[in-house]
Amino acid sequence: MDKKEKFFGINETNWGHKWGFKDSGFIINSDKSVIFSGNRYDLCGKRLPSLIPFIEEMLEIEFKTQPIITEIKKKEVDAQTVNQAFMDDIKTCFEKDHYTSEDNERLLHSHGQTSSDEVYKVLYSKLKKFSDLVFYVETEDNVIKLIELAKKHNVCLVPYGGGTSVSNALKLPESEERMIVSVDTRRMKTIEFLDKENLLVTAQAGITGLMLEKELNKKGFTVGHEPDSIEFSTLGGWISTNAAGMKKNKYGNIEDIVQNVTMITPSGIISQKKPLTRSSIGIKPQNLLFGSEGNIGIITKATLKIHALPEISTFESIVFHDWDTGLKFMEELVHTTSSLPASTRLMDNLQLKLGNTLKEEKGGVDKFIDQAKKYILFNLKGFDPEKIVGGVFKIEGTKSEASYQRKLLVALAKKHNGVLAGGSQGKSGYNVTAVVAYIRELIFTQNIIGETLETAVPWSNINQVRNAVIAEVVRLHKENGLPGKPFFCSRISKIYHSGVCMYNTMAMSFKKVENPEIVFSRIEHQLRAVIIDNGGSISHHHGVGKSRKDYMGKTLSNGSISVLKDIKNSQDPKNIFGIRNNVFNK
Repeated sequence: MDKKEKFFGINETNWGHKWGFKDSGFIINSDKSVIFSGNRYDLCGKRLPSLIPFIEEMLEIEFKTQPIITEIKKKEVDAQTVNQAFMDDIKTCFEKDHYTSEDNERLLHSHGQTSSDEVYKVLYSKLKKFSDLVFYVETEDNVIKLIELAKKHNVCLVPYGGGTSVSNALKLPESEERMIVSVDTRRMKTIEFLDKENLLVTAQAGITGLMLEKELNKKGFTVGHEPDSIEFSTLGGWISTNAAGMKKNKYGNIEDIVQNVTMITPSGIISQKKPLTRSSIGIKPQNLLFGSEGNIGIITKATLKIHALPEISTFESIVFHDWDTGLKFMEELVHTTSSLPASTRLMDNLQLKLGNTLKEEKGGVDKFIDQAKKYILFNLKGFDPEKIVGGVFKIEGTKSEASYQRKLLVALAKKHNGVLAGGSQGKSGYNVTAVVAYIRELIFTQNIIGETLETAVPWSNINQVRNAVIAEVVRLHKENGLPGKPFFCSRISKIYHSGVCMYNTMAMSFKKVENPEIVFSRIEHQLRAVIIDNGGSISHHHGVGKSRKDYMGKTLSNGSISVLKDIKNSQDPKNIFGIRNNVFNK
């Protein structure tokens, strides 16, 4: 690999500690309108007059055009813990550009993207624990040798992919006394083999979703796995968190897509000899790698199913009178057909309003047409603007599949008194998720902290979970004496035969509140207990990490937890991979 091309986490493209690309973000104008910078997204360069007024109304706060809290320019990083014998061997076995102890790299590799516990602390306070060295592996042999040296010198290794974790999975254990080495896999980004006949691709674990799709699209194929973090998250990260994608209806979640995984552990290599279409070979060890969260070893490559690029890729959207009607539509849709749209979403009223604030200000004829549509919807058809919800659908496949799916949507919409809002609305609703993530850094400047709470819920418990969490959000906001009022909205992001993925977003103002990141983290932790107690799961696709590990006893039996700990002890008896996520406490 050419030195000029070698990847480093601190670079000119990515923000680093913040979310996303450096050329992308919200810029506030003097009139409190905003413009989204760059040219990567449909929204870029467009004036958005409604976003800040919406935030002010929802939180009952005044949004200043200048930051009310100041980001720390010179970020503190504690001195390294150095295992000198290990470093001597590293210098003997590897070129210097494989590793770095620069403070900015060490800091970047000491956190993920959890809002309060990680990013807020980096920008406005200080983390409590830091990686001591960042190592960039380039080959599987690099991984094997690095683990060998870590075993020899009792050094802690922490696998690092895209750094997009929002479960504190990359938060380093404060009690760890050994030297901690963050192992960045993003130089391992090669597609090793494309099997066009059997529709399989083998790729290295550090490849990002965006890079994987771009390379496959050039050859007429797609994996179809499309998480919100596709631009930054890696193949290895998808497997280690048991990830889900927006188009899972057509392509499956990550466990449906992956046919083979290779992981290097301190005790050897876990892998099938070859990917198998389907086989009964007893307990499949590779299945235990999904959701492993860096506790056992380093994933180096995987073989995935691929598909020919779809003949048709289009969108649709439907407006429903209220949340319960939208839920009934979604439940009937999933129970009516096995040929679902690739992506199906239902946004509640506040989520729909938030999405509408991220649309360009219209003028002239377009403004007149928009006003006419609203008049028809609200005045003639009797929709209540304070109750309406929106369904967003992405349709992919052959012309006949697309035609069938669209006809089904139209028929069910009519049955449930929904109104079709068109493909352009569906497209903007679908694509806006890539931009929504950048709102966090905008609201941070006003000392507002937000986070997502995703969960899997049976159809019968959706409203029980949602209503209980809303009530608890209001109670905790009051109990902690926070200013204004809290914001909370929901969307159904994926539907299944037996339930849904409910994706909730909340935000609260912490103006003049001491230690806001601690208060918010405590509130978030309590809300997760409410979700579980009312029938939701510990997570749908973000994983467990450390933020949810306290609830594993409510999720798995003691026997199941013992099995996991036995596997850990057999593969990593010296706890070289000491990140301590999920059920692991040492």
